[in-house]
Amino acid sequence: MTSTEAHEDLNSPDPAAASDSSNPAARQGSPWTVAPHRTAVAAGAVEDAVRRALAEDRAEDDVTTRWAVPDGTRAQARVVACQGGVIAGTAIPAEVYRQLGDVVVTGHVQDGDRVRAGQDLLTLAGPAREIITGERTALNFLQRMSGIATAAAAFAQAVAGLPVRILDTRKTAPGLRALDKAAVVAGGVRNHRLDLAAMVLLKENHIAAAGGVSAAIAAVRARNTQGIAVEVEVESTAQAIEALHAEVEWIMLDNMSIEEMRYIVALRGTEGPRLEASGNITLSTVRSVAQTGVDAISVGGITHSAPAFDLSLLLTPTTLAGESPRAAADGRPAQRFG
Repeated sequence: MTSTEAHEDLNSPDPAAASDSSNPAARQGSPWTVAPHRTAVAAGAVEDAVRRALAEDRAEDDVTTRWAVPDGTRAQARVVACQGGVIAGTAIPAEVYRQLGDVVVTGHVQDGDRVRAGQDLLTLAGPAREIITGERTALNFLQRMSGIATAAAAFAQAVAGLPVRILDTRKTAPGLRALDKAAVVAGGVRNHRLDLAAMVLLKENHIAAAGGVSAAIAAVRARNTQGIAVEVEVESTAQAIEALHAEVEWIMLDNMSIEEMRYIVALRGTEGPRLEASGNITLSTVRSVAQTGVDAISVGGITHSAPAFDLSLLLTPTTLAGESPRAAADGRPAQRFG
């Protein structure tokens, strides 16, 4: 799967929605694809992110592990979920340990799977030094991505049954956008634009610098020879009315009240631009926002404020340096992992 396929963006058609004339998404062709719960990230993005993380951690010079753990000690380990939720980033540990050396990683879940507390996610086998050195890097990626996927799934569930889609934003960790957005899709939420080139989004400062909503839209239309989709952010009903009379595909209703959104939806009717609600939308308010009739709701908190998913890596030595496979130190057989 390519990175484009992995990240369904705001401009992609949704055949399911387009075939349903009762769905507001069918009005001008939907911005959403049918986002799969299992997704992939371009291998280059994973490889690059892991390389940078290991370099940042100076994994090649892990003095604690090198001095404390005898060379030649082998081990098995389990990565265990300490909470319930949705998993993402399952390909990352294998790449971490590929770059470190000779650790075999076996996955027991896939991106988008819902797991329970105590469930084994991965098992590892190989040199104990490498398992320990890569532990924090592997878990950091898994915890961040699974936290995002779990948050995304909660928002998707909160609007279940309503003709609206939850979208993410560009409020991602610098350098990790491809991974953050893949985690969003694993949680069942669609991606908004991937980057500044994906679509035009006129925001408050663009509008101020251009001289107003109409002036900003006109300037873009005069130069937009590629037919790139245009969205404009508005902060008042007056600006929304101005945008409704302009040639845009989307209008973003920023920090508006439920009453204001309902009013603008009614003004728009069935033929105007699609409407996106945004700004300080939480799990407790998102369904009320969805019930106003907007077409989409973007939530920055899915990526910028999702709590890390609670995981643990539990290691058992299987062979000490210079010894054949042995019993555990207390005389019991070393634990096996299937």
